[in-house]
Amino acid sequence: MDDDDDYDDTDWEDEYLADDAEVYVGDGGEGGGISLAGTWWDKEALLMAEEVSMSFEGDLKIYAFKTLVNSTIQVRIEKLSNKSGSPSMTDIEAFSSIYRSKLDEAEIAGSVPENLSLEVSSPGVERVVQIPQELDRFKERPMYVKYVTEGVAPGSAIESDGIFRLVSFDLETNCCTWGLADVRINREKAGKGRPLSKKQREWRLNTPFDSLCLVRVYSEI
Repeated sequence: MDDDDDYDDTDWEDEYLADDAEVYVGDGGEGGGISLAGTWWDKEALLMAEEVSMSFEGDLKIYAFKTLVNSTIQVRIEKLSNKSGSPSMTDIEAFSSIYRSKLDEAEIAGSVPENLSLEVSSPGVERVVQIPQELDRFKERPMYVKYVTEGVAPGSAIESDGIFRLVSFDLETNCCTWGLADVRINREKAGKGRPLSKKQREWRLNTPFDSLCLVRVYSEI
């Protein structure tokens, strides 16, 4: 029996912001997207990476690409035939080998600097979820969600976050509905060793797509 009357439901959110302060959508790292350092060679390096991606018939896609001024290229790739998007070590090695060969040829031709360092990896366990196009793909996974709501003062906004599960989303209204995810950090708020309370299970949050600052897969590992 749920002892819901003793449960304060005002603190179900706002406990995760500090952990994700350095991650943002499009940062070229965990947040995905492209981040170029502004060097004379980085656009050429990106073009070659895209050519390598296409050579895998669309199965290996560039999740994130970043160039650094110290002649380093960091690429994160995802495997589209895998629902989680995680490539195998074989996939990473194959992409890296082909890309490395292209970079070596470009170094000889002088279109990129010599001794470029290349790092190829997966998107990471807690990858960013693209809104709305990847909501259906990751709907069964708990997600860390950072979002804004309108404040009391006109034009003000309040930033909140939590570990949620996707209940539904609507492409016509551009909105989605969230519930609390059944994960340890949420269960602990109901009491040590207890499952989610009835109030927690029934709690819902409606958010427009444009209010979502960051959505990423959440892992308890």
